[in-house]
Amino acid sequence: MVITLVVIVGAGALIFTQLPRGAFSTDLSRIGQGTPALVVARDISFVAGAEVMDMLNTMRPEFSDRVEFLAVNLGNPQGQGFARQHRMQDGTVVLFSGDGTRIGVLDRPSTQREVRQLLGAANIH
Repeated sequence: MVITLVVIVGAGALIFTQLPRGAFSTDLSRIGQGTPALVVARDISFVAGAEVMDMLNTMRPEFSDRVEFLAVNLGNPQGQGFARQHRMQDGTVVLFSGDGTRIGVLDRPSTQREVRQLLGAANIH
């Protein structure tokens, strides 16, 4: 009985850790619609993308009125195609201008400072 309970709790914890963090839209058609877009690649088989999304979530309230926060789901064909086109892997962040021009890339940024520098280079403060 105790072993069964431990297995159920462990499985539940594993499933919970794989749930998407925050409400990052996966609607990539929003890129180039007038608002800069910060796009993070996410593959549920790895943790880097989840860690980057958690960090970006702490920044969202400050920038959400000026930047679209989007996610590329590397688990579906559309996301895989987009990732190939932009050379993204789990945890990669790409900034696009309001007209859809690719401005810059961060490979698995570990600090907000890195992301802020990218946004600053695009005059998003």
